[in-house]
Amino acid sequence: MAFEHLLSPMNIGTLTIKNRTVMTAAEMSLGQPDGTPTERLMDYYEERAKGGVGLIIPGVTRVNDMGAASTYTQLAMSHDYHIEPMREFVERIHRHGAKLGIQLHHPGRQGYSSSTNSLPMVIPIVKRFPKVLDGIFKATPILLGMEEKKLIWSVQAPSKVELANHGAMRMHAMSHREVKNLINDFIEAAVRCQKAGVDIVELHGGHGYMIQQFLSPNTNKRTDEYGGSFENRMRFVSEIIQGIRERCGRDYPLMVRLTADEMYDKIGMPGKGYDLEYGKKVAVELEKLGVDAINVTSACYDVYNRWLEPTSFEPGWRAYLAKEIKSVVSIPVCAANFIRSPEQAERQIADGWQDFVGSARTFICDPHWVQKIEEGRPEDIKRCIGCLNCISSFMTNAKVGKPGECALNPAVGRERIDNAMPRDGEGKTAVIIGAGPAGLMAAEVLARRGFAVTVLEKNKEVGGQVNTAASCHLKGKLHWCIEDLMTNVTKLGVTVCSGVEVTADSVAELKPDVVLLATGGVPVVPKSIPGIDKPHVCTAPEVILGGIRPKNKKAVVIGSGMTGLETAEFLLQDGCDTTIIEMAPEIAPGTWFQLVDDEMERLVPAGCKFMAGTKLLEIGDDAVSVEDVKTGRQSLIPADAVILSMGVRPIPDLEEDLKAKGLNVIRVGDAVKSGTIANAVHSAYDTAVAL
Repeated sequence: MAFEHLLSPMNIGTLTIKNRTVMTAAEMSLGQPDGTPTERLMDYYEERAKGGVGLIIPGVTRVNDMGAASTYTQLAMSHDYHIEPMREFVERIHRHGAKLGIQLHHPGRQGYSSSTNSLPMVIPIVKRFPKVLDGIFKATPILLGMEEKKLIWSVQAPSKVELANHGAMRMHAMSHREVKNLINDFIEAAVRCQKAGVDIVELHGGHGYMIQQFLSPNTNKRTDEYGGSFENRMRFVSEIIQGIRERCGRDYPLMVRLTADEMYDKIGMPGKGYDLEYGKKVAVELEKLGVDAINVTSACYDVYNRWLEPTSFEPGWRAYLAKEIKSVVSIPVCAANFIRSPEQAERQIADGWQDFVGSARTFICDPHWVQKIEEGRPEDIKRCIGCLNCISSFMTNAKVGKPGECALNPAVGRERIDNAMPRDGEGKTAVIIGAGPAGLMAAEVLARRGFAVTVLEKNKEVGGQVNTAASCHLKGKLHWCIEDLMTNVTKLGVTVCSGVEVTADSVAELKPDVVLLATGGVPVVPKSIPGIDKPHVCTAPEVILGGIRPKNKKAVVIGSGMTGLETAEFLLQDGCDTTIIEMAPEIAPGTWFQLVDDEMERLVPAGCKFMAGTKLLEIGDDAVSVEDVKTGRQSLIPADAVILSMGVRPIPDLEEDLKAKGLNVIRVGDAVKSGTIANAVHSAYDTAVAL
């Protein structure tokens, strides 16, 4: 495929973009409290510019340091001192033919109280005493506790309404003066962007943030000129746009990221918020106001999985939104439609559904996505698997001053180090035992360094535990990471041998300088539980991979991690009356909420039962004995099929035998500690880089 549409230039207003790709905004916490770009942040985005992206829009940029703050590590255009550092950022992006846009943002009711109101005090202190920031991040648990108890400052919102499902903070309805001041803050920030040479400004009117909150009847209950009628709800964004046009001129490119449909109906709340017809009406008004493009998105924090999809969603599932918006406006339409392949991107442009394809995760995972298409090697692309590690790691790490991560691209945020990786492995050999994500990532890095690498895998198929995960309902995309790693290591000259019995002697014969043990893990089967060896007891992988498939049974799943929830799906599909038992006080403890929400949308309607805070005592022939952790009350649950999903333990097999041969042996991935794909990949990368 020539990708003639995807790679062709197009204008947004007076701005010519060299191709139809847009890296949409996704905050990764690479900045600093004063809002100026760090070298690390500029390296990160410059790598995507080198990789051929046409337009790059960094993460959310605040318009003031008080109510508009989302994190202590985001960009800002709230003061004139931001202009010159931003100019340097623009120049670095321009070196590679890309354009830089800045997304102006205010979180509204979805902001965090600990960031809101405190940042103006933090900035001057940290500038004088940088190490103070470490102490502030250490105090995060205390601040979060105060937020949960609503004992801290309130956040701004158009109206005092119900709390957001996520990021739920105590809020106050903005005064008329606060509204006017915020409108001016947006305008002033846009003026600074223009002075700094920023190519285009985007107003964030999506994902439930402040501009969308004014647009939505669900969050705007005001009775003044900024609420009530459609025209009044439009007034907030209208005055921002009119002010930017007056100050920056009609020719300065301006785009709005717009939630076209709040999608409350997708979570069983039809009639709440606004729908696509309303979104189309907003889009028409935005064009009348002189906006140069619309970046279509959907939903809000209450409907999280409809704007930041987990892997179970099909690529392009919401492309119809862009098509509908494009049908009512004549300006260019961009949209992030879970773009996962250049073929999909080309098709959606060629079919006239949208003019630009937007994505953040695609370019986080592979910064050279466009370059690989231009060079005629799209098969080399590393595809985002939708695991959501980027958002979950950002939300976790931002609280302690660390950046977000990509499960499959450990170089995120350390591009300069990755690019400077020495080629110092010439004449050295490495043997890697295990061809799961850890083993293959280690092979890739060592091959880049010049090692002669051999990967040995006892199973006929490479992939390790990913093969189990990818066999679950709607999770096949997880196997992309194995396919793409295999493409890379093959092109790098790595020898991969599968279906081989590995022994210490066979490894020693290869005379490796280093052996990496990436043998993964096996399901935990606690022998201390009476009845664990009964014939109707099996492990989750045995069910998922089809070795054992109970049908029409009374099934009990022990453990509610993702594997347990996914196993329950199979059981329910096979007619089993299914109960999940979890000893922790909540289902899927420690699992990112979006993944749990995604599973619950299928499990709950199918009749799955859940028992959190419940300990397994014994497995009988036709029932399991359990105990309520809080009360100590014991009970029996009928069960003629018991499936264990109690975690994974490492397999350090061969380690001692290999060391006895005098070999240098290092464990990576699940062979060290059971974890996610991200844990395995990062463990292997860090180890291989440090060798």
